[in-house]
Amino acid sequence: MNVKALCALALLGSIVGVGAQDRSASRMVEWPYVAGDQGAMRYSPLTDLNADTVKRLELAWQWKAPDRPMPEFGTTPGNFTSTPLMIDNVLYVTTNYNRLVALDADSGAEKWSYDPKAYEAGMPTLAGGFRHRGVAAWHDGPKLRIFLASRYRLLCIDAATGTLVPSFGNKGVLDLTVGLPKAANKEHFEYNSAPVVYKNLVIVGGASGDSLIYHNAPTGDVRAYDATTGKQAWIFHVVPQEGEPGRETWENDSWKFTGKTTAWAGVTVDESRGLVYVPVGEPNNNYYGGRRLGDNLYADSVVCLDATTGKRKWHFQTLHHPLFDYDLPAQPNLMTITVGGKKIDAVAQITKQGLLFVFDRVTGKPVWPIEERRVPESEIPGERTARTQPFPTKPPPFAASQGVELEDAFDLTPELKTAAQAEMKKYRLGPLYTPGSLEGTLTQPGGANWGGGAFDPETGLLYIKTSSNIGVLKLEKFDPATSRNPFAKTNEDVGYDTARSGGGGSFKGIPLNKPPYAHLVAVDMNKGDIAWRVPFGAGSKSLRANPALKDVALPARLGSPGAPGSIVTKGGLVFVGGGDSAFYAFDKATGKEVWSAPIPRPTTATPMTYRSRAGRQFVVIATGSGSDQVLMAFAVPAGTPQTP
Repeated sequence: MNVKALCALALLGSIVGVGAQDRSASRMVEWPYVAGDQGAMRYSPLTDLNADTVKRLELAWQWKAPDRPMPEFGTTPGNFTSTPLMIDNVLYVTTNYNRLVALDADSGAEKWSYDPKAYEAGMPTLAGGFRHRGVAAWHDGPKLRIFLASRYRLLCIDAATGTLVPSFGNKGVLDLTVGLPKAANKEHFEYNSAPVVYKNLVIVGGASGDSLIYHNAPTGDVRAYDATTGKQAWIFHVVPQEGEPGRETWENDSWKFTGKTTAWAGVTVDESRGLVYVPVGEPNNNYYGGRRLGDNLYADSVVCLDATTGKRKWHFQTLHHPLFDYDLPAQPNLMTITVGGKKIDAVAQITKQGLLFVFDRVTGKPVWPIEERRVPESEIPGERTARTQPFPTKPPPFAASQGVELEDAFDLTPELKTAAQAEMKKYRLGPLYTPGSLEGTLTQPGGANWGGGAFDPETGLLYIKTSSNIGVLKLEKFDPATSRNPFAKTNEDVGYDTARSGGGGSFKGIPLNKPPYAHLVAVDMNKGDIAWRVPFGAGSKSLRANPALKDVALPARLGSPGAPGSIVTKGGLVFVGGGDSAFYAFDKATGKEVWSAPIPRPTTATPMTYRSRAGRQFVVIATGSGSDQVLMAFAVPAGTPQTP
């Protein structure tokens, strides 16, 4: 059986959830997409590892990435966030500096490495600096091609040799800033998620930094290119242009100069129907919209496109007139569910604010009603917040907390609760969608991020890793002479910028909110209910060592916030890391922690799993940051039967 056929067999097994691939321990089972399959289920049909055999997991091999700080370019690697592919017993993994490396799936031995020299352009503008999350593979007849998005470029690489394919683009390279509706600063345009491939089209979005507040910052339009030649096939404008529907939602012609609104998280493909699902992010300025009044389509929208033409089929805006940095952070999950006795091919979108939007993937009709509810208004001059925002009636929020009220205060002792509440009273408090303010607003969306959800087609459960951090969103009038924003080199009247966003929600070095600070949640997608929610992670070592907590009885699981997500297997396990120096497996039915392994460094990526040609099931996860980035592969000892 050739490589393409094996890849198709692995994908078929993961889509229909059958165990055909588990009948022979010697049969190779691939992980051909970053999210397992084109529908982003993050599901494996493997059963070699289960509640019994997982206890024998041990480190089988590891590979250390070569990235280091490079003072000559002013660059430092960030977190190692890549999820590898495994095709024909070869892993393809990217490093923070966007290197593409091929590794032997059984031993981790390096076969080749390609360096796009992304560091030569200096540090990226994206939050988190130098990171990369993976690649896409495509079979051009018998030849396997790897598509790597590196900053403002799309590269096509021969999987056999690790060299550029000269027939694609300009000697193997495309400039993604070419063909946008307005000129883009190459230093401010980047893409570090994996592209997707539909038939002979490679589809990419775009990204730009949250701090870009000047007019005409790059947009993240979605584009498709011929996978053989690199010729652009279509483009979808995430900010509607002249004559396009939705332009009226950008008042005062703000569509002409607004940037960002990027599809940075990657897209999902329904191959059988030829549909693409795009999670769109927020426009600039992230936290002030007085220069772009209106609902601002297609910001924070799930957009369904025809994969062949790029034409919009339907859309749903999950947040009107965005002001919160609540980009849609992950690929939508495709799933088949049964609701009220009716089988529905659905698409589900997780959000940073802990809301889960579920639609019929063909029509865009919500599976459960979505209500428009009144939300707090802004007090910032020139701002006009949306009066209502959409809230799903089912499922309930998967985040344990939303918004910030005094009762959310740290409460492990009465004295600490009083101190936390005293600090909280210095800021504006309120429910979800309480806008930023001049005095500072405490925010706690408590939702998910780019790690995405993992769907089990057997049980209908969707697994989501959540984080809960209180942050401060404080705005100030923009003054180019005094601005601390390194990407605000403009004399334009942009209104307001953030004096502080994110962190700062603490007292005595303790988070203002009560633990746990992270959960693993299972949502029953057939019923629209939460099946279970358990604390995730031991929590910060520095917090446990805080002198103010010396005599406080701390829970075993304080919770470890982090953006990575989980995968789920037919063997009954959910594998997840991200947030602390450990890797975990949970019972997928109950949420019971059944295995964990201490790691010398934080786990920083969504894992993947496969069965190698030698017949062993491996679970692989990227760990670490900076000069200490290691890809770690776990398996039961060689020669040990994996299935009892």
